[in-house]
Amino acid sequence: MKKKTIAIMMTAAMVMAMAAGCGSKESSSSDGDNKEANYKIGIQQFAEHGSLDNCREGFLEGLEEEGIKEGDNLKVEVKNAMADTATNAQIADSFVSDNMDLICAIATPSAQSAYNAAMDKDIPVVYTAVTDPVAAELADKDGNPVGNVTGTSDTLPVEEQLKMIREMMPDAKTIGILYTTSEANSVSAIATYESLVDQYGFTLETKGISQTSEIALATDDLLTKVDCITNLTDNTVVASLPTILEKANEKGIPVFGSEIEQVKIGCLAAEGIDYIQLGKQTGKIAAQILKGEKKASEIPYEIISEPGFYVNTKVAENLGIEVPSDLADSAVESFDTISE
Repeated sequence: MKKKTIAIMMTAAMVMAMAAGCGSKESSSSDGDNKEANYKIGIQQFAEHGSLDNCREGFLEGLEEEGIKEGDNLKVEVKNAMADTATNAQIADSFVSDNMDLICAIATPSAQSAYNAAMDKDIPVVYTAVTDPVAAELADKDGNPVGNVTGTSDTLPVEEQLKMIREMMPDAKTIGILYTTSEANSVSAIATYESLVDQYGFTLETKGISQTSEIALATDDLLTKVDCITNLTDNTVVASLPTILEKANEKGIPVFGSEIEQVKIGCLAAEGIDYIQLGKQTGKIAAQILKGEKKASEIPYEIISEPGFYVNTKVAENLGIEVPSDLADSAVESFDTISE
C-alpha cells in the first residue's frame, strides 16, 4: 500500500467555502481574539469487547491530557463494526466522505480498512490494538509508517505467557489456540507461539475459524485435544469468549486470557497489557498530528513493552488450581469474582 499523491484543482467557490470555515478543521472564538482550533475525528472500532472499549476510553483521555477535549474543541463520531467486515469498510468510507481531520482505528481490521480508504485523501490514520503493524502492512520492517498512518501495537508477550502457564500447570502438555484465519494479528501471534512452545515443553494445537458462527463447533473440537486454551487478542474470538468459557468450564479446562478484561469475565490468568494506557499513548500521538507538530508519516509505531500479571482467584478455585505464591504476589490485579 503506497501513499499516493493526487492533484486537486480548487475552484473559487471551494476556496471561499474553506475561508468561511466549511473545512473539517474550524476556528471559533467568543470575542474574536482567542481563536482555538476545533477538530473533527472519527473513531472506528472493529468489535465490542472490553479491551477495545478501554482503548477508546484511553484514547480520548490521552487527547484531553494534551488539551484536546470532546465537547470543547473536539467533535467525535464513534462507529462500531461489531466484527462485521463489510460494515467495517463502510465505516471507513463514511469517515473519509465526512473529511475527518483524523481517523482513530481500533484493532487490525479497522486500521487496514481505514488506511485503505483514507490514503487517497491523505487523511491521517492513527491505530491502536494492532498486534503486528508490519504483518498488517501498516509499517515497514523498521517500524516506519508506509504512508500517513501510525499508532500503537498491543504485541502479545508470548514468552511471558508461556512461562506463566507452565508455572501454573506444571503437568500440562498441549496448549490450544482458537483464531480467525483472516486476522493478520492472529496469524502473526500463532507463528510466535509455534516458535516458542517447544522451549517450555508444550505442543500447540490450533483451530482456525472464518466467522462467529463457527466458534461453538471449533471450540468443542479443540477442547478434546488440549490441556488448556490460551487466548489471543483475536477480535472475533474475544467477542465470543463467553461461549468458549462456558464450554471449557464444563470440561474443567482452563482458559488463559491475553489482557485484564478477559480475566475479569472468566479466564484464569494473563500476562497482558493495560489497554487504557495503550489508548492514552495513542491519544498523545494523535494530538501531535492534530496540532500540526508532526505528520503521521513521520512517527514510527509505538508499543507498551512491559506486561502485567492478572489472575482470577475465583476461577482458580473453581478449577482446583493453586496459584503459585510468587505469581500471586506479583499480580497487578487479582479478582475474586467473575464479571457478567
